[in-house]
Amino acid sequence: MNLPRRRFLHLATGAAAFAVVSRIAQAGTYPTRSVRMIVPFPAGNASDILARLVAQSLSERLGRPFTIENRPGAGGTIGTEVVVRAAPDGYALLMEVMTANAINATLYDKLNYDFIRDIAPVASIGRASYVMVVNPSLPAQTIPEFIAYAKANPSKVNMASAGNGSATHAFGALFMVLAGVDMVHVPYRGSFMPDLLGGQVQVVFGPIVQLVDQVRTGKLRALAVTAATRQAVLPDIPTVAESLPGYEATVWYGMGAPKNTPPEIIEKLNMEIAAILADETMKARFAELGCTPVPATSAEFGKFTAAEIEKWAKVIQAANIKPD
Repeated sequence: MNLPRRRFLHLATGAAAFAVVSRIAQAGTYPTRSVRMIVPFPAGNASDILARLVAQSLSERLGRPFTIENRPGAGGTIGTEVVVRAAPDGYALLMEVMTANAINATLYDKLNYDFIRDIAPVASIGRASYVMVVNPSLPAQTIPEFIAYAKANPSKVNMASAGNGSATHAFGALFMVLAGVDMVHVPYRGSFMPDLLGGQVQVVFGPIVQLVDQVRTGKLRALAVTAATRQAVLPDIPTVAESLPGYEATVWYGMGAPKNTPPEIIEKLNMEIAAILADETMKARFAELGCTPVPATSAEFGKFTAAEIEKWAKVIQAANIKPD
């Protein structure tokens, strides 16, 4: 059947308009069922704790369950791939540990996805500083003293990490590059805490929430926080940058979705998350975890993601970090 050109254009325009209206209506009713939030790290991890806080608030605000599904392994790549392969309908979301995603983009030669291409940025959630701690047996009390000690004792300072290419490794590697010191990297598949407390390893760049109690009780000595500014949870501890200009390393958390997820759904989630982060109770809870809420538009978060991948690619290459 041949349609006149004007009639064809009228029908095509009508179909396009209907599709737009349909997408807007879909976003207006979203969600109509349970939403999965994939956390690519184990339960109890900082990202898991934050994800559960956000999921609970989203459930309360949107009236449907947002359930946590932990899919740990391979530095977060397993859980990320679950979301990459999911339907782009807003019912499978990724709790992004942005620093891990940025590191993995360079660390692994053959990923089954391209993070920038395959994960749509939904919302920034917040950033968390790490803290550089040492076993009290180490004589250094400050960053300059630590650098001097490490240079005077090359390859005699053992630095623990949660594994090759982890944030704890990359943050330490950045320190070594900027300070010009050499430390022996000791990666752990399990917890490094027993050996750190026992003095078998002397230093770690680790999550504040994981180390703050040991710092407060004197079991570990905090030398500096890794963020650009001092942290309320450890107000008397300086930043690394105060002694080593140019150093800044924080873990960023955000939310992503499969590519081609309707923009109306992404915008709705972004607005809801921004409202959650503005809540004073949520801000206080984040502060307890050493985390600062940082809302942003999806476009802003996308630009930040690209910048983080570029930043950590330089560190991975300079330090010649390889995966386990």
